[in-house]
Amino acid sequence: MRTCRFRRGGRELYGVIDGHKVRALTAEPWAGGLPEGPAFNLSEVSLIAPVVPSKVVCVGRNYRAHAAELGQEVPKEPLLFIKPSTAVIGPDAGIRLPDASREVHHEAELAAVMGRPLTCATTAADAREAVFGWTCLDDVTARDIQRAEKHFTRAKSFDTFCPVGPVVETDLDPMDATIVCRVNGEQRQRGFTKDMVVDPYLLVAFISQVMTLLPGDLVSTGTPEGVGPIKRGDWVEVEISGIGVLRNPVV
Repeated sequence: MRTCRFRRGGRELYGVIDGHKVRALTAEPWAGGLPEGPAFNLSEVSLIAPVVPSKVVCVGRNYRAHAAELGQEVPKEPLLFIKPSTAVIGPDAGIRLPDASREVHHEAELAAVMGRPLTCATTAADAREAVFGWTCLDDVTARDIQRAEKHFTRAKSFDTFCPVGPVVETDLDPMDATIVCRVNGEQRQRGFTKDMVVDPYLLVAFISQVMTLLPGDLVSTGTPEGVGPIKRGDWVEVEISGIGVLRNPVV
């Protein structure tokens, strides 16, 4: 199943996608929302961020090659940081370059969407039961600020620094997907989720031992090598096999 959120006629609704059509849901899909009303062509609606998370939890250096390109070691335990919900934008929304940074990078990632609360999970199986599906995420980063401060919060948290979408796919093996990032059609990143240091479900379980994950929350699983700068006028695409393509302009 593919779910989304869309805007039509001034309303923002959750929906379920079937081919090139979408139908509104009566509630969040993980809360048992059911299709209602007519089906619309996707060309008749505007897709927006497919979730409204209370938080976005990310992990640093979960691919060895990416850690190496930054000149860093893979952490002994998952290196966690949070992006605020105010950073989240959807497909086609602009990534705004802040005045405070002169070096903003793209980071293509696979993200889990939580479907039920999860606290203190100890196994991958526990986490699997709580994950609703998977989506594309761009962990936009002010790299110069990150290097200067040795702390991720400001570098990762500017408004619009978390494009998400275009849909949530429930039927995906998170360890058998390809992640690609293109800027203006030129491939910058190409990686494989099987190369993650920490399995996505074990990562979700680990995070739940620190903080309760709530329905709609996002857990992003790290980026493969090839991160690089973006500038005003660029178009950034994050494509994950089995999900689709998330496109955003840089403004």
